[in-house]
Amino acid sequence: MYFSLARQAEFTSAALTSLAAVSSASLSAVDVFIIPDFLNIRPTADSLAAALADSGVRIVEVGHAERRRLFGEDDAECRVQVDAVMAGLPSEDAEVVLAYEPVWAIGAAQPAGEEHVLAVVAGIRDLESVKGRRGLTRVVYGGSAGPGLYDKLKSGLDGLFLGRFGHDPQQFAKTVQEVAEA
Repeated sequence: MYFSLARQAEFTSAALTSLAAVSSASLSAVDVFIIPDFLNIRPTADSLAAALADSGVRIVEVGHAERRRLFGEDDAECRVQVDAVMAGLPSEDAEVVLAYEPVWAIGAAQPAGEEHVLAVVAGIRDLESVKGRRGLTRVVYGGSAGPGLYDKLKSGLDGLFLGRFGHDPQQFAKTVQEVAEA
């Protein structure tokens, strides 16, 4: 999210109101989480891992396009970060959520093609570090993701990672409902 604190509170209230219209039975199978931008103090994901862990944070974002652009982080640096996160999991059974978001699809008029997304997700699931895990590993897609997309990708995907299409509470709720009812 790229909202001020007041706008974040307004969005959260409106999103909860919109989600109230979705059947609770449908929502029981969906995890919804909002990743704030630390009140615009720092670029996305610019926080110390130890401070986050001490604060009880359970979800972190590694390899974000903004950090790659602003700080020159490449695949090798991101791999070190991913390895550190994986080594710091509380147990071998801990759940991991991986998000695939191609840089060229961020802010694009259309998301990446279905065949492309499903092929990349299959490749992610085939990685030894994913296949060899005891804990649940879910893979989600982001990059111009919004209403109507999940139904096309649900055969190989566990959810969506929303950016700008998640900023509208009604569209957010509609997308959550689509995932919940799939």
